[in-house]
Amino acid sequence: MTTKKRPLLAALTAVTAVAGLAFGLSAAAQPAEALNQATAANTGTPGIVEVTHEAPTWDEFKASVITDGTGTYVVDGDHPIFGDEALRHWYEAAVGGATGGSLKDDHDHGGETDLIINHDMSGNPTYWNRATVGNLTYCVSNAFGSAKQDIIDALERGSHPWEDASSAIDFRYVPSQDYNCNTSNPNIVFPVLPDYTPGLSARAFFPDTPKQYRSVVVTPLAFEDSVPVENIMAHELGHTLGFRHEHIRLGLRGCTEGNNWEPLTPYDSNSVMHYPDCSGTGDMSFTSLDREGTQIVYGR
Repeated sequence: MTTKKRPLLAALTAVTAVAGLAFGLSAAAQPAEALNQATAANTGTPGIVEVTHEAPTWDEFKASVITDGTGTYVVDGDHPIFGDEALRHWYEAAVGGATGGSLKDDHDHGGETDLIINHDMSGNPTYWNRATVGNLTYCVSNAFGSAKQDIIDALERGSHPWEDASSAIDFRYVPSQDYNCNTSNPNIVFPVLPDYTPGLSARAFFPDTPKQYRSVVVTPLAFEDSVPVENIMAHELGHTLGFRHEHIRLGLRGCTEGNNWEPLTPYDSNSVMHYPDCSGTGDMSFTSLDREGTQIVYGR
């Protein structure tokens, strides 16, 4: 996937702090100034279990996985994994192949799927209750420095498609909490934090993620990617609502993620949740099928 430099990059690389979305970019693709100030000297590549070919051993897989500035494992670009036990569970599920569940049988369209909901380790779908999804409060760290306003604007634009799709969803920026923007702040659902982990541009979390791990993190790569940064933010906010990568159903080399998910709508290669470098045909813009899947989970 090609990248282009954006004005915000210099501002982002001038501050320090937390973690990562990879679109097939290696550490070498990052600007030198970001690498020089990286908070984690990790030159690995995103952990991927390629189930359509001979799978790596557990040790080979673990050695390939990126860890972000918080010490969180990041697999398949922006999927956070917390701890060795959870990583091993993810690895074994991925080697076992990807099969969907049946969350909304009354909405089953059959065939390939577009928007996909996450499952916890017990097989239950993970999404917010109505009270919480209507008050998804967040702060934006002052550590972004002069890049902060660009981050705020990108998040606001990225949240609009989800909020427009369902009246139940409301992402609320709380600037009064920016001075204490971290995962332990009880006045927000999640913080938005900067980081410089090589090979990553952003990562998020799922609704069942424990509070202490719940954050959206952004690196300079998000602002030099060919995908508009507001679309990357929309993609990450989709994860915070419980939605998985759409392309995992295709079974492509390097684009599978195990079996803890289930389908909602027909397949759409233009989906906001579809990586362009996993046979996606769009720029991660929000589509009518994304809207339909959102309404299946959260209503109109």
